[in-house]
Amino acid sequence: MLKIKNAVKIFAKDTPNEHIALNNLNLSLNTGDFVTIVGSNGAGKSTLFNSVCGNFWLDKGHIILDNEDITYLPEHKRALKIGRVFQDPMKGTAPNLTIEENIALAYSKNKKGMFSFAVNRKEREMFRQSLSEFNMGLEDRMKTKVGLLSGGQRQVVTLLMCTLVMPKLLLLDEHTAALDPATAEKVMDITNTIVKKNKLTTLMITHNLSSALVTGNRTIMMDEGTIILDLSNDERKNMSIDDLLNMYSGKKNKKFDNDRMLLN
Repeated sequence: MLKIKNAVKIFAKDTPNEHIALNNLNLSLNTGDFVTIVGSNGAGKSTLFNSVCGNFWLDKGHIILDNEDITYLPEHKRALKIGRVFQDPMKGTAPNLTIEENIALAYSKNKKGMFSFAVNRKEREMFRQSLSEFNMGLEDRMKTKVGLLSGGQRQVVTLLMCTLVMPKLLLLDEHTAALDPATAEKVMDITNTIVKKNKLTTLMITHNLSSALVTGNRTIMMDEGTIILDLSNDERKNMSIDDLLNMYSGKKNKKFDNDRMLLN
């Protein structure tokens, strides 16, 4: 479903600041896979997402989504196939537009022609029904500007915007990291419900090692631009954080030293 072959991305190439962000990375996902990604700062996680989304092109390698080579497909065309929720709740929505207008804008990519805020009665009811399933009362605030919502509410609206027109691939870029623990748990529950209901192929970056080991059906660990661990559901079953860190140490011959992940 998703195949990344020998991906290489080098920043500041041929300068003293040259940095290899992706180093011949290979990754394959089957349809419906929900893969969590962990790794220390600078491991290449966000670069991987940005490459898949088309924020920049790879220096080498290929990205194939649903049997289509999208390696050099423009970013705006990939956006029709890929949904992404960012860590920052301020991203992904237009704060000065209402909930209804934001959702309508996302839904309009399902229509031919220009983006439109125009919503008919049938679509408005569909939006309300979809929001009501999250049990956050957002269906009664359709005319509220998104900028007035809490971080958790904004992330839920963004999730709906990304999945109302079902993408081929959903990318979750630490989408609960900026939320308080209770809200993060609520948003994660909603995420799991959406992914499971629609059998969405999903990649999720997280700094929460505990969550990574129980969410989805597979966990990978990145380091220095490549994948050093790829754990199936059976392999990670009953695995503790210490077990995961010991596996890292065995691969890298050093201790894992990212405080944010260890203390999460």
